[in-house]
Amino acid sequence: MTIVTRPKTHLAVLGVLGLSHLLNDMMQSLIPAAYPILKDAYALDFVQIGIITMTFQIAGAMLQPVIGMVTDRHPAPYSPVVGMMFTLSGLVSLAYAHNYLMILVSVAMIGIGSSIFHPEATRMARYAAGGRQGLAQGIFQVGGQAGGALGPVFAAFIVVPWGQPSLAWFAVSALVAMLLLAWIGSKQRQLSAEFSAMRARSKKNAEAVKHAPATIALGLFVLTFLMFTKNTYGESFRSFYTFYLMERFGLSIPSAQIMLFVFLLAAAVGVLLGGIIGDKIGRYRIIWISILGPLPLTLILPYADLFWTGVLTIMINLIMASAFASILIYAMDLLPNRIGLIGGLFYGLNFGLGGIAAALLGVLADSYGVETVYRICSFMPLAGLLAWFLPRIDEGRGG
Repeated sequence: MTIVTRPKTHLAVLGVLGLSHLLNDMMQSLIPAAYPILKDAYALDFVQIGIITMTFQIAGAMLQPVIGMVTDRHPAPYSPVVGMMFTLSGLVSLAYAHNYLMILVSVAMIGIGSSIFHPEATRMARYAAGGRQGLAQGIFQVGGQAGGALGPVFAAFIVVPWGQPSLAWFAVSALVAMLLLAWIGSKQRQLSAEFSAMRARSKKNAEAVKHAPATIALGLFVLTFLMFTKNTYGESFRSFYTFYLMERFGLSIPSAQIMLFVFLLAAAVGVLLGGIIGDKIGRYRIIWISILGPLPLTLILPYADLFWTGVLTIMINLIMASAFASILIYAMDLLPNRIGLIGGLFYGLNFGLGGIAAALLGVLADSYGVETVYRICSFMPLAGLLAWFLPRIDEGRGG
């Protein structure tokens, strides 16, 4: 009699990965959180704000897929430590930047750090998952989302009162992240061996994921487009939500930052719940829920008062973020041997495209006002209906 054991899920490794992701994305989130300070200090317009976002996102986007492809062939377990060095340098540089060009160089360095961090960290989350991929990606991504949510809080209570130089204080976070990532790197050989053994014991599953090139191409196109639309909508909040709240409702900078924190925190909850539920009901269903669920809410949002603006933004981000883990795992199931490439593609290229969208939204905000931007963005979830063409590859998992 053969006893089939469930592959081990390394929760300690996933927890440390989630924490390092939190620190990484927290430091990145200080960029948009500091926009009101930078806008006043350097007399920036919304186009220049959008260009800062675009510079940061493109710096990460250009390298991530390339680094992912390289590390697929030649794993580099300690490369995230190198990435964190770039982030540290960019953060300190941003703290003491004295002109717009230096701001752009600084955020580009932070973007490069992100591009080096994500592919290998995504691979480690895949290796440590055992048979619970949704949970693993949920833990990893909830760290990033929570870190992104903390940026506005630190901006409200530290950066705003103490000024731009206080950004350098967060370099301590980069040093802590380096230590955590060094420990993670030491575990890669063991986890890689376990992951390979797990796949070897599941030959039928390994054969099942060898999809036709046309299926892979269609699936990746649809998934990339879905992520792009979600990121574009998310960037409209990261870059302009505080300005929207201050302009429409007359909120102070700290109050607007706290509302941005609540919005981003909802994404952290959503991505974890989506990963766990996706393990039970399938990726396909979760993706559809995240598309249809927020659509009526986004259409109502531009016309809501302050109270309902807060309620609606929480609900929108909670539902919309639920698909992130499912989209990423769906892509990994299409190309199971290219984890680094998938991590680089979906953390890099898509966020880069979101950065370009932020620059375009900045042009619209300058020309027609921030409120008009939110009216236009309210229709963005409609683009997600392209999921109708998504290949069904997870039928056996409740999909």
